[in-house]
Amino acid sequence: MTPDFLVTHSGGFHADEVLSSVILTRLFPEARLVRSRAAEWISPKPDRIVYDVGGSYDPDQRIFDHHQRGAPVRADGAPYSSFGLIWKSFGRDYLSALGIAEPDLDAVHAGFDAGFVLPVDLVDNGALDPAQAGPLAGLTLPALIESLKPVFDDPDPEADQRCFERALSIARHFVEAELGRSAAKLRAQALVMAAIVKAGESPVLELPRGMPFRAAIEKAGADHLLFVVHPRDADWCVTGIRLQEDGFDLRADLPAQWAGLTGTALEAVSGVEGATFCHKGLFVAAAKTREAVLRMADLAVKDWQARDVSRPVALD
Repeated sequence: MTPDFLVTHSGGFHADEVLSSVILTRLFPEARLVRSRAAEWISPKPDRIVYDVGGSYDPDQRIFDHHQRGAPVRADGAPYSSFGLIWKSFGRDYLSALGIAEPDLDAVHAGFDAGFVLPVDLVDNGALDPAQAGPLAGLTLPALIESLKPVFDDPDPEADQRCFERALSIARHFVEAELGRSAAKLRAQALVMAAIVKAGESPVLELPRGMPFRAAIEKAGADHLLFVVHPRDADWCVTGIRLQEDGFDLRADLPAQWAGLTGTALEAVSGVEGATFCHKGLFVAAAKTREAVLRMADLAVKDWQARDVSRPVALD
C-alpha cells in the first residue's frame, strides 16, 4: 500500500531523519510529510511510514525507530540510525527510481551503505566522534545539516519546519550527487578496462575523455601503469595515479623541474612545444595537443625510471 503520510518527529532535526526523508519523499512524492510527536501520528498504521520516532522497529508495520532498547544493529554490531534502517528497506527501490542500471544496483547500494549511510548511523548513535576529523569536524555532513537548524531565538513559529525543508532540499543534492558519482564510476570502469587492454605494457594509459580511472586500474592489476592522459575541453592533460583513493601520494610524480611552470617557461624546461602548465604538486600537467601531452608523459616516465625511487609502484 502506497503511504499517504511520511511521519517523523518534530522539533530539532538531525542528519538521519533528514536523509531518510530524502529517500522516502523521492519514492512517495504524493505522501504528506508530517513532523510530530503526537501519539496519533507516531503509532504505526497502514497509511503511513513512521521513522526516527515511535519507539520500535518493525518493517512489516513500516515503523523505523532506533532509540528503543534492543534497537537493531548490523551483523558486525554497528548500530543503525533511522537512515540506515530506511536505506536497508527502501534503498534499492530508491536507486531504481533514480535510474541506476539494474546490473549496478547491488554494487551502488552496498558502496553507499558503507561509505555514506554507515558513518551517519555511527555519528547519530554516538559510536563515532566527529572530533576525530580534527579541524574538519564541523564540516562533516551531519554537522552541516544540523547547522541549518533555526537559531534559538528565531521569532518565526514555523522556523523549525522552514529550516527542515531547506535541509531536506540541500541533503537531497548531496545524496543524489554521491550516488550519481558511484554509478558513473561503474560506467567508466568498462571504458578504462578496454583502454588498459589497448595500452598493453605501456606505462601510459590513454583514455578517450576524463573519467574516474583508479578503481579500474586497481581491479585490473595494472601495476605497470604510471600516468594517464586524456583530452579536456580545449587541451590535453597527463596525470599521476594515486596510491590510495583519498590520498595524495602517487605511483609516479611528474619531473620536479616542471613544478609550477607555465607557457614558454615550461616549454623551455621540458623541451616540449605546446606544453602549457604543470601543477606545483606534480600530479597533473597540460599541453595543447595529444602529441605534446604524450611526449610529456614519455619524458615523465623516463624521468621517474631514472630516479632512485624507494617507494613501490604497486597500489596498496
